Amino acid sequence: MGVYWNNNGKNGNSTIDIEDSFIISYVKKWIYSKGDTLMNADVEFLNYVYQNSQMGIDTLEQLLEITEDEKLQTYLEKQIEGYRKFHNEARDILNRSGYDEKGLGTFEKIRTYLMVNLQTMADDSTSHIAKMLIQGSSMGITEAVKKLHQYENDVEKDVKKLMERLQEFEEENVEKLKEFL
Repeated sequence: MGVYWNNNGKNGNSTIDIEDSFIISYVKKWIYSKGDTLMNADVEFLNYVYQNSQMGIDTLEQLLEITEDEKLQTYLEKQIEGYRKFHNEARDILNRSGYDEKGLGTFEKIRTYLMVNLQTMADDSTSHIAKMLIQGSSMGITEAVKKLHQYENDVEKDVKKLMERLQEFEEENVEKLKEFL
């Protein structure tokens, strides 16, 4: 097994056999995972933050059109800005490392849109909307904690900090939304 160079003056092409190609690919991935490129756990974390924040933005924008409570509208706008910061930060880290962000799928977007409409059709009160948002944030907190425990030692510090900040943001949202119950 070896790397065979075909340097006979024809365009400087080189030839690598298939087994060597696999080994080189594996070694490159390992080297990159230790350097500037993110490891799989980091990518999973960042995509979770990206998708979670996208879900937050989409849901809150939809609820802004439904609620008539000005105080709640003001708070929802503040939340949207917070989610946008997480959304942009996760996307930027992924892109700098050569990864594309993985957004929510079409099915997930439609499902969420319909669920919000169904849940607010019968009751669009401020209290009910706050309850819905508390439930959504609680699910986000639970998933963040699970991922933090699952990959505790497998992610870069800055990626872990971003997830921890998202968890804190969601926890603060739950506390603030209790005022609207």
